[in-house]
Formats: sequence, structure tokens, C-alpha cells
Amino acid sequence: MSIYVVGPSDGEQSGGGPIRCRIIEDGSHTQHRLGLIEAVVPPGPGGPPQHIHHKHDEIFIVTHGKLRFTSGSKSVDVEAGSCVTVPPGTPHTFANPFDQPAKFIGTLTPDLYVEYFRDLGRLPVDESGMLDPADIGRTMVRYGTEVVRA
Repeated sequence: MSIYVVGPSDGEQSGGGPIRCRIIEDGSHTQHRLGLIEAVVPPGPGGPPQHIHHKHDEIFIVTHGKLRFTSGSKSVDVEAGSCVTVPPGTPHTFANPFDQPAKFIGTLTPDLYVEYFRDLGRLPVDESGMLDPADIGRTMVRYGTEVVRA
């Protein structure tokens, strides 16, 4: 069979800090044109610092709960069933300041950023399970991404 199926319990578990992700497609079946992840974002702090991707598009499809997306100084709350498109060069971040966990499917075109999620899983966490923002920023730079400085 020439199609590739990843079941609901399959895929590679990755990510670091409080956000957990499952790599559904790492690009190896799409000639690296597309990567696909599913992420669970618990309530509370722990979203990435606001950042800009220079080499890939990103799409978030919220499948459970609600997330707050911020671009520059503007924020919007996005509920399950919504889609957020982030073209290269657009500052953005997301967080879950709500009471319930949220989940999203994320596309990465091309798949460059998949390895970023693997790298996050190798970073140390502090006593509360959080990643150091400086470590996140140094990791982002390796994948054509820069942290937006306030």
C-alpha cells in the first residue's frame, strides 16, 4: 500500500516543558514539504515566547478547548474548530490562560520545524517543569526562527 497511516495512539512523542506534542508526520513521507504535529497545551503558563519564522508557514487547527494567540500587541481567543494561519515573517505565540487543556493540530510547511520539537524534549526543565526561555530562543535560531524582543 502506498499510503501511510498514523493511528490515534501512534506517532513520536516529543516536546518539552508543559506542552506535549506528538509528531504525526516528520516529513519523511512528504519529501519534506509538510510536517504535522498534535500538541496538548495545559492551562497556565508555558507557551513559547513570541517569535517569527523565516523559513516555514505554520497552521494551527484547534481541536479541543481554547487557546489565546498573540501577534505583536494584539490577541485573539480561538476555540475548537478554528484555524489560525501564520505566514513566514509574522510575529506570534499562543497560550492557554483558560481552565481546561487545549489541543491543536499544527502543520509545518516545509517540515523544518519538526526537529525543533525533538530538540525541546532534550532541554532541561526547572523544578516547576518549565523550560528556560533563553534555551528556547537558542533552539529556535537553529530553525530559521527568532524570538521577538519587546
